Amino acid sequence: MSVVIEPVSADFYHEADSLWGNRVAGDRDRYDDAAPDDLRSWPDHSRAGGVTMTELELGDDEDDGGGDFAAVAYREENYWDVYQLPMALTQDFKGVLHALRQQPSISGSIGLLAIGDDFFVLVRVYGDDVSVFLSDVTASVDWQLARDVLEHLDIDVPDDEDLDQVLPAGDMSVLADLGLDEMELGALAGDLDLYPDEVLASIAERIGFQQAFQRAVDTMG
Repeated sequence: MSVVIEPVSADFYHEADSLWGNRVAGDRDRYDDAAPDDLRSWPDHSRAGGVTMTELELGDDEDDGGGDFAAVAYREENYWDVYQLPMALTQDFKGVLHALRQQPSISGSIGLLAIGDDFFVLVRVYGDDVSVFLSDVTASVDWQLARDVLEHLDIDVPDDEDLDQVLPAGDMSVLADLGLDEMELGALAGDLDLYPDEVLASIAERIGFQQAFQRAVDTMG
């Protein structure tokens, strides 16, 4: 299912802030900076000869990624863990899916990707089900990751006349069962005053893993 939304009014943001203001982010005291072995050494059998996450991470990228980052969040019983993923996965949507499938979780694993100040992607893998949300379809003009997401969603890259609008696509209920409904996600994605990493930090706070998310982001710096 693909969904696009209209811009949200400023009044909605004020109302949403009042609703979310008292949300307390649950977090786990223990945190390991390094990604677990099962995420860092998986073989990608879809690639010729196979490629491991470690090889991807150490490979030469076209650029240094700037403010790009990728992380995986997953819940075990009553706590959340967040680990960074190799930077190369900000350019490899299939690699993200493969990595998320290696991390079992009672509520599915969640991939959070931010690409500079341009857009963000949410990916949730729960068994055989894959849900994806792209914050701005126009990013597909310049970014391969966004094009790959649209291909997964079976959505065409927008025409030139549509490039003046910031429109999201994908499953806006991707995190609804965790406390972030479609309207809330739409409001965050449509807030042009927030950078992608700030939106993802807000999402982490809403769901309850803000501290673990921030630690993961800090290790990427």
